[in-house]
Amino acid sequence: MSKLVLLFALCILPAIVSARFIGSPFQVQGRVYCDTCRCGFETSATNYLAGAKVKIECRGDDAGGIKYSVEGVTDSTGTYTISVAYDRGDDICDAVLVSSPDPFCSAPNRGRDRSRVILTRSNGLTSNLRYANNMGFLRKQPLGGCTQLLKMYLDTDE
Repeated sequence: MSKLVLLFALCILPAIVSARFIGSPFQVQGRVYCDTCRCGFETSATNYLAGAKVKIECRGDDAGGIKYSVEGVTDSTGTYTISVAYDRGDDICDAVLVSSPDPFCSAPNRGRDRSRVILTRSNGLTSNLRYANNMGFLRKQPLGGCTQLLKMYLDTDE
């Protein structure tokens, strides 16, 4: 009987524990936009960027360096889907802008240039799909018509 328990402890138990951490890969999805009016947020004049580069970076909770990194590129709708191979546990992971394909819209919008994503199965979420907030680049010069657009956003009925 003790040999059976020992066999279970040495062979089966590690397989169960490692299966929890390996599992199916996570899919991190989000969009990248060009803030054409330099508002700091998405508007009806926002363009979504095809060919923008994004990466997922994960750091340990001890403020050490990057433990994991993987890159992806947006499709024709400005959407990226990046596969993360395994559970990141307590790591702190962010989707981060890398580069824009548009030379007139290539400055990352501070505060909208990264998005925190939770990449663990230890939080009750059952789906492998994780959504990151949209991230944006600022256009060098606002498009014409942005003043009227911003007025529309600021209009009140007072």
